[in-house]
Amino acid sequence: MKSAHIAKVSGRDLSISTKQSIEICNFIRGKNLEKAKNILKDVIEKKVAIPFRRFNKDMGHKRGRISSGRFPKNACSEILRLLNSVEGNAHDKGLDTKNLIIKSVKADRASAPWHYGRFFRRKMKRTHVEVIVEEKEQKKEKTENKK
Repeated sequence: MKSAHIAKVSGRDLSISTKQSIEICNFIRGKNLEKAKNILKDVIEKKVAIPFRRFNKDMGHKRGRISSGRFPKNACSEILRLLNSVEGNAHDKGLDTKNLIIKSVKADRASAPWHYGRFFRRKMKRTHVEVIVEEKEQKKEKTENKK
């Protein structure tokens, strides 16, 4: 990868579910940035469900071409915020923001500090999310004389 054609953003210690973030990342990886942003907006509005392929025990099926899925609103809004940020980073580097492809997006589990309640304590959910976008190269038109 050439560093001149990529942009990167990293979200650290986000208070979202790691399992939901992994499923969202698997769903938007490899897509166009604008298309991924529209998908996440539709998930927040509960128009499109995120297909859960790995963490789907006791989960109901959804309408459409997916089997099991959910509408993780909080995680989608945080990842959408990161996608807007990486678009801004790409714009600052002088990349064409309409031709950006999500090259890499990954969610990792972060440290889980204790959250003290009235009677019990419990671990908080924390996730690191990293997004790398790459500018898609324009196809060069071949002009050949046919005889």
